[in-house]
Amino acid sequence: MLTLENKVMLITGASRGIGAAIAQAAARAGAHVIVNYAGSLADADAVVAAIAEAGGQALAVQADVSQPADVKRLFAESIARFGRVDVLVNNAGIMALAPLKDTTDEDFQRMMDVNVKGVFNTLREAATQLAEGGSIINFSSSTTRVMMPNYAAYCASKGAVEQLTRVFAKEMGPRRITVNTLSPGPVDTELFTKGKSAEVIARIAGMSAFNRIAEPPEIADVVLFLASDHARWISGQNLGANGAFA
Repeated sequence: MLTLENKVMLITGASRGIGAAIAQAAARAGAHVIVNYAGSLADADAVVAAIAEAGGQALAVQADVSQPADVKRLFAESIARFGRVDVLVNNAGIMALAPLKDTTDEDFQRMMDVNVKGVFNTLREAATQLAEGGSIINFSSSTTRVMMPNYAAYCASKGAVEQLTRVFAKEMGPRRITVNTLSPGPVDTELFTKGKSAEVIARIAGMSAFNRIAEPPEIADVVLFLASDHARWISGQNLGANGAFA
């Protein structure tokens, strides 16, 4: 049986969507959870309250992962509360879609700041602050495996995450820390559905083998596996959870 009993899991961007689903699933599996959020305190508190109501333990910590000082504080507050961090899930991310020629400097920079620099900042801190034998799950996207118009800048940011993962996995081997990338396909979250018509969503859903998009708990289940002892020999890999989307 998969269990995360007594593991401490830090999840970035965990106030809603996939992050919130991971937080609640991890707590049900026995983990103590840090719910990181950038700005939505009410949503983060709601996730913590739901976990507490179910008998779990969770802490909400505000931090902008694109800021190194915030990330240091995020780890410090997590360790002060729970004594250590065993699992880091880099779920925080943003997406601005446009043809490359129409992508603004501001949108490009913001995606790089959150999607790439945010992961870089947390990995750098985890190199010394994550517990021995821990695990790191970084989020990329299955859009890096297909050629979808309007996704160029977003895919560039996620491609960088995949390469950070591959190299960092080798660097963390001496501390017995696994480092993997998870690449979901389309998921029924605000990040994916916002700005898309029902027709566009249906067309993208039709690219999967099951003619639908994923639900957040289905992605959370894969994260829990990668965070568990069952995945102790998996490192430096990019796992697609996409229903044969790509």
